[in-house]
Amino acid sequence: MKSIRSRMLVSYGSVILLVVLLLGGLFLFAVRQYYYESAYQALSERVQVSARFYGEYLGDMALSEKAKYIYDNAKTEDFAKIEVLDGNGEPVSTLYGVESASHRSAPDVRDALKGQKGSWSGTSPETGEHILAITRPLLEGEPQSGLIRYTTSLEKVDGVVRTILWFTIAIALTVLGISLLVIRLLAHRIVRPIEELKITANRMARDDFSLKAVKQYDDEVGQLADTLNFLSDELVKNEKLKNEFISSVSHELRTPLTSIKGWSETLLSGGLEEREETELGLKVISSETDRLVGLVEDLLDFSKLQSGGIHMRKEPLELSGLVEEVGQQFAPSAARKHLELAVEWQDGPVSLIGDRDRLKQVLINLLDNAMKFTGEGGQIRLQLTVEEDEALLVVSDNGEGIPVDELRHVTSRFYKASSRHPGSGLGLSICQEIVEQHGGRLTISSAPGYGTTVAVSLPVAAAVG
Repeated sequence: MKSIRSRMLVSYGSVILLVVLLLGGLFLFAVRQYYYESAYQALSERVQVSARFYGEYLGDMALSEKAKYIYDNAKTEDFAKIEVLDGNGEPVSTLYGVESASHRSAPDVRDALKGQKGSWSGTSPETGEHILAITRPLLEGEPQSGLIRYTTSLEKVDGVVRTILWFTIAIALTVLGISLLVIRLLAHRIVRPIEELKITANRMARDDFSLKAVKQYDDEVGQLADTLNFLSDELVKNEKLKNEFISSVSHELRTPLTSIKGWSETLLSGGLEEREETELGLKVISSETDRLVGLVEDLLDFSKLQSGGIHMRKEPLELSGLVEEVGQQFAPSAARKHLELAVEWQDGPVSLIGDRDRLKQVLINLLDNAMKFTGEGGQIRLQLTVEEDEALLVVSDNGEGIPVDELRHVTSRFYKASSRHPGSGLGLSICQEIVEQHGGRLTISSAPGYGTTVAVSLPVAAAVG
């Protein structure tokens, strides 16, 4: 597996190498063109001036006399070698009176024999040097009048170009080396925080949340460190909530089981002769059994809702009748506890698509909580109103309320408030799941000592989900 550091070095290094090669190649091409073109232009102008001058002023002279005149007036320190050729491309003579080899096969001479200006760059067969040769007729367009050929060595130009080439290569290698060093440093700067995050994540995966990610820079990696620390804190909280939940549920299960076991043993050991005692024991056993069933059903409902295992049987229903039914169901319990229960709904039907049993479960849970946390003589109100395209169910009480630091957690799974009242702590979480599966929302507001208000908003007159 390639590391991020090595991939950065390869990727960015390849790009920089490509850019360096491209720019270096363009630079060398431009330099080469400049030097060789300058040499060509200088020699070409010399040939043109000489041919025009000798062609005009020596036009009536024989070719051998023209050659003698040209050689006699040529500068010995000139950078170019001058040769006069006849109409067949053969040399008449040289500056030193020594005939040179035939140049008929040279490309520049062949072009000049056709009446054109010819040029050629290559290796001299005589000296082995790299030369530039330019040939043209003494009279423009008339090769039979004789040819004048200038040749110059390009060895110095080649030396300058080679020097620039090596200098360019050295600069390119230096730039490439510095770039790779900078890339390595940048890669290390980027990768090091990621490696530290990896170490932290690995320790978290082994349930060690003592190590926190260090935020070094305020960038994406720094945000990732913040997210990882937030995840760590949430996992610690959830682990604590889970343990508290297990402890609470264990206690809630143990209490009714202890009562059931105790009364069962009492009835068995004392016989069934005492009718009042038997009836009391059976009532306690029945009550505690109902309590156990409720706890188990809460656990099963929560598990199914979390896994999506519960299928909502949604069908048209009338909400006003459901509110009235639940209110009548809780009226006796409220009277026994000396609580004032007010149930209100607006005139006319309030229709929606939903699962009647599950929505009834929500109302029962909310009213049960309100009665559980409201003292004797308190007031509980269940209201149904319609606002635009939503039905609003509100359960409010003037009970003990919920502390501010606990309010935002009461619908969280595994959360049980600090209250001493019994329960699984799953009721509100289940209610929220049911409401959300109906396309609605559940909101809670509360103030310690002043009571709690739970509002359920549900879309009306439309199929949900």
